Amino acid sequence: MRRDVFQAIADPTRRAILALLALHAMTPNAIAEHFESSRQAISKHIKILTECQLVNQEQSGREIHYHFNPQKMKEVDTWVAQFRAQWESRFDQLDELLKNQNHKQS
Repeated sequence: MRRDVFQAIADPTRRAILALLALHAMTPNAIAEHFESSRQAISKHIKILTECQLVNQEQSGREIHYHFNPQKMKEVDTWVAQFRAQWESRFDQLDELLKNQNHKQS
């Protein structure tokens, strides 16, 4: 099944895994130690994150280390940016309105 980045980050456990991997690369066992879920459940989350290219895997001897892929998160940032610009414009308008009200009261 082909998933997109937004489906991957919709799950709080996957977001927590991404937060851990943003700090440093980890093995699946090291990731699983941070959760009360089973190792298999964490592996499924990692698989989805890998399919969506939010994490990359690197074989090191017998172990696999997972790395956070910040480039893929740019898709999320790009999507959110359109709303950020709208919010900033509205906050600027609110600031101006409040300044005018304060000026009229003084």
